[in-house]
Amino acid sequence: MKSFFCVLWLMLCTVGAFCGTEDLLAQLKTEISRKPNYDQQKEAALKQIKKDLNRTSAQNKARQYQLCSLIYDQYRSYQYDSAAVYAGKMQQLGILLNDKPKQNYSKIKTAFILLSSGMFKETFDNLKGIDARYLNDTSRFEYYSILTRANYDLAQFNNDRNYSPRYNTVANRYIDSAIAMSKQGSYDKLYLTGYKLEKNKQYQQAETIFTDLLYKHKLTRHQYAIVASTLSDVYIMTGRQPQSIDLLIQAAIGDIQSSTKETVAMFWLAQQLYKNGDSKNAYTFIQQAMADAEFYGARQRQFQISTVLPIVAAQELMASESARTRSMMYLMGITVVALLVILFTFILFKQLRKVQAKEKIIEDKNTELESINIKLLEDARIKEDYIGYFFNAISGYILKLEKLKHSIDTKLSIKKYEDIQIIINKINIKKEREDLFYTFDHVFLKIFPNFITAFNSLFNEKDQIWPKEHEVLTTDLRIFALVRLGITDTEAIANILEYSEKTIYVYKMRIKAKALIHGDEFDQRIMAIEAVDSVKE
Repeated sequence: MKSFFCVLWLMLCTVGAFCGTEDLLAQLKTEISRKPNYDQQKEAALKQIKKDLNRTSAQNKARQYQLCSLIYDQYRSYQYDSAAVYAGKMQQLGILLNDKPKQNYSKIKTAFILLSSGMFKETFDNLKGIDARYLNDTSRFEYYSILTRANYDLAQFNNDRNYSPRYNTVANRYIDSAIAMSKQGSYDKLYLTGYKLEKNKQYQQAETIFTDLLYKHKLTRHQYAIVASTLSDVYIMTGRQPQSIDLLIQAAIGDIQSSTKETVAMFWLAQQLYKNGDSKNAYTFIQQAMADAEFYGARQRQFQISTVLPIVAAQELMASESARTRSMMYLMGITVVALLVILFTFILFKQLRKVQAKEKIIEDKNTELESINIKLLEDARIKEDYIGYFFNAISGYILKLEKLKHSIDTKLSIKKYEDIQIIINKINIKKEREDLFYTFDHVFLKIFPNFITAFNSLFNEKDQIWPKEHEVLTTDLRIFALVRLGITDTEAIANILEYSEKTIYVYKMRIKAKALIHGDEFDQRIMAIEAVDSVKE
């Protein structure tokens, strides 16, 4: 059964390689929504093994060690703290069994999660005192593999021309030992061989090995994600960004499906998308990468992500505000067109009135035109005031964006990246929304000064709604103020007031139930509330 799923996974991934990037991104977003399901499966498997451990006799310490090792393997790329607990239990059981190989193997397990968490010194300290000559083949292979990764990662982290080459040289010695111990044609031998070539900038040879490993071997989802991530790095280094992005997407999908939290694929993907100008998806995925790093407890990864996250967030904020500005401009353009249509309609009615022969028809038309004229003047007044309001609001936001951009550019130029997060934290969305509602309320009451009184005339005194001293309009009044402006769609009102559709629906039904009149008549009376008489003004 396990082999069947491996083959099925390989087939799916191979098909995915031919899909477009957009299709792959859509698939990744779908898998992100399924993360809780995959994590529940992981937790269910852990629960079963823990149940077996609890049932095991206290005297059977060898069996306890075996089960703790299984639990550790489930946690090692899933959650640092829990993996550390069971690595510690393995160490204690090894001592109680007076089994030196088991004690050393437990230290190697602990070293892996320490390295995954970004604690280099602790990793090396934990491996001190282990003599590889007295390890069995499995333990020795893991010992060399961890020291390989630790030295390569430390060289990359330091990025220093004096020290990094030394760490790379040490890593090359350890990886040679690990490769020598691996079975010919196995995943471990092929991957480590390609990994060494990639680390030593022999990209063409590394690409050949990884491509062969990716598409011609049966890999688990976790193995596929590792190989895809490493091959994507080869593509990045050789200037093939589109292929790199596609592989990183597939690697991220594999990490999600295997509930792997100790991963770099999502973070690298966010970086590449940001460089490619896709700040929206970059922001979405870098948040996911941070969530995984925090869940696992990967300190180094959290630090790396935290240096990039504010930059991506700022870019996404500017892109969102730019899109909002364009939407406002489109809205204003549509409003102008609507006014022109109304104007032409009015002219048409005037022409029709001239050609009418009968006095009664002329009088009827004049009455109708007078009614329409009053309505048009009222609508024109409403549109005029709200166009001015929106223009001022947009101007204010553009000014804030300009200041934000200038501030961020300044911080970037002097490399004060941590200050960018402070700037973003100062953006008080709640205060901006309150100011928006405050301005809306005053503009609305300027146009409809009798709205509150007229609205409360539809209720008994005990059910009437009056604003408190510090309020202009209550939430209930604001809902029906929007209705009076012609916004009757519950979803639109919910989006404006930042409530759910269900909440808005309950508000409206509760208020209508208390009214003296019901049904369509209530809505008609709300719409009949008049604005300031533009003609008299």
